[in-house]
Parts: sequence; C-alpha cells; structure tokens
Amino acid sequence: MKHLRILNYVDEVARAGSIRKAAERLNVTASAVNRRIADLEDELGTPLFDRRPRGVRLTSAGELFVHYLRGQNGEVERMKSQIEDLKGLRRGTVRIACSQALALDFLPREIAEFRKTHPAVSFDVKVVDHEWAMAALSAYEVDLVIVFRPPYLANFQPLMTLEQQLVAVMAKDHPLAALRKLRLSDCAAYPVAMPERSIGGRQLLDEVSARTGLTFKIAAQSNSFEMLRGLVIRAGMISFQIKIGTMPAGNRLGVIAREIDDRDVPRANLVFGQLRGRNLPIATAVFAESLRRTLAAMRSDRVPHSSGKPSAVRKTAAIMRAS
Repeated sequence: MKHLRILNYVDEVARAGSIRKAAERLNVTASAVNRRIADLEDELGTPLFDRRPRGVRLTSAGELFVHYLRGQNGEVERMKSQIEDLKGLRRGTVRIACSQALALDFLPREIAEFRKTHPAVSFDVKVVDHEWAMAALSAYEVDLVIVFRPPYLANFQPLMTLEQQLVAVMAKDHPLAALRKLRLSDCAAYPVAMPERSIGGRQLLDEVSARTGLTFKIAAQSNSFEMLRGLVIRAGMISFQIKIGTMPAGNRLGVIAREIDDRDVPRANLVFGQLRGRNLPIATAVFAESLRRTLAAMRSDRVPHSSGKPSAVRKTAAIMRAS
C-alpha cells in the first residue's frame, strides 16, 4: 500500500516540524521524504509545507490535508482489523489515553482480562493529564480516552461516566489512618504531597481552597503518581487521588485510602469516550464495549450513561460475539 507510506511521510513531517527529523524516525533518507512530498504537492497543485531554514511548517492547505489523512488513518486501521478478523486472527492495536489514577491497577487489570480471550490484540497506552488526552484524541493519536474531569471537546462522544470521590492516601501508620472519614481541615494539619496543577484532582482541590480559604502544608508536588506514592510511604505525607485509582486493601506497600467528606470536596466524573462519529477498529470497538460494561457495573445505580438504544460500539461487539 505505497500511497499509505506517502501519507505517513506527510504526517510524520507535520509532527516533527522537520523533514530531516521525520526521515530519521521513518528510517529513510531525507531526500526520499522530500521527493515524495514534492510529488504529492505537484499532484495536489499546492504546497503542503512552508520550507524554512530551520524546519518546515504546514500551510493552510497542509493543515486541511493532515487533518483529513489522520481521520483516514483510523479508517485504514479499521479496514486492516476487519481483514484480520475475516482471517480469524482477531488482531489489532487498541490506542487509549488514560489518567494516571487508572495506570496502576484498573486499566492493567482490564487489559489483562481482555487478552485472556483476545491474546493477539496489543495495546498502546498513553498515561497523561486530561487536557493532553483530549488533544491526542482530537489529533487521532488515540482512539479512546478515559480521564477524570475532561475539558470540553465539541466532537467528543462519552460512552460512559462514573462519578468519583476524591480520597486521601496515606501510610497505614499515619495518625489520620484511625479515622474512617476525613475533613479536608484534618489533612491540612499534616504535610501533603500534591499532584501538579495539570491533574484533575489537584484542580478540584485548588477550587476548594480558593472558595474556602483552606491552605495545605504542601511539602512536595509531582506530575508522577508513582512519586506521590513513594512520598506517602517514605516521608509519611498525605496525597490525594480519585477512588478508582487507590490500591487494594491490605496491599504490601501499606498504603490506605480514607474518604473525604462530600461537604468539603464535590464529586466529579471519570469519563470514557471517543470522537463522535468515529468508526473504531474492530479490536478497539470490542475492548471499548468490555470497558463500558465494567464501568457500568461499577455505577451504584447500574444505569448505563447512554439511552436505551444500542450504541455503534455495542453493535460491533455483538457482531463479533456472534461471528
């Protein structure tokens, strides 16, 4: 499929902002990349890139073309997945972006369970903040997102939402561990390890602080939940995250979670979704349905987020199960 290779050249140059850097990533010569793009520009009758002394930049026509081809790449992956499915291989790569809270236990557990019945399916998981996740979805770099408090995206289609409570995380021998439920003022009396401001839970706490005037003894902050857990264990600090991301009770690290009174911190939604109108590759659609069912089961009212009509994802999964 040589034409796909040319389109891949254009996409990679657009991402790298340089023909030389793109060629290095593609493992081809810069002259070959430049020649193929020049041929394509001649065919289209317009330049796709402004060539500059230090790299290249998309023209207006180039931006339209790249947006189009990234959308088509998803259709190509879907077509490849369908071909593989006809061969009975059930192959494909699920591309998903998630919040850090899901990276330790929840999403690895879901992937492990899925691969028991679909061992030929691979996963490309990006663990990022909610804004980056939605930008990646919009740019067709991932096909699914599951994030806490996502920013607005006009063509985003939620597949399921799950209300989440913010909890305090601490070592089992911390003075507050004896309490079943905490007030934020309890936590404010001790050193805390805060997620950085790009993370949804931290933004929620900052909003509460701005509204109430409550201040914390911030001893450390990090964009890594692994680092925050380390500070909880080694330095006796308190940290915060959403309930779905907490470690199982009785874990070997001795980390526990305590609920925070709803009067102090409002609950917010964990949202799982895709771009509206996007036809997902077969493997991705089936995993999406599996994940949707898990989240639906976790909702206390057991009521799906969508209407009674079956979604395109559920229809695809039903077809796969029937085949």
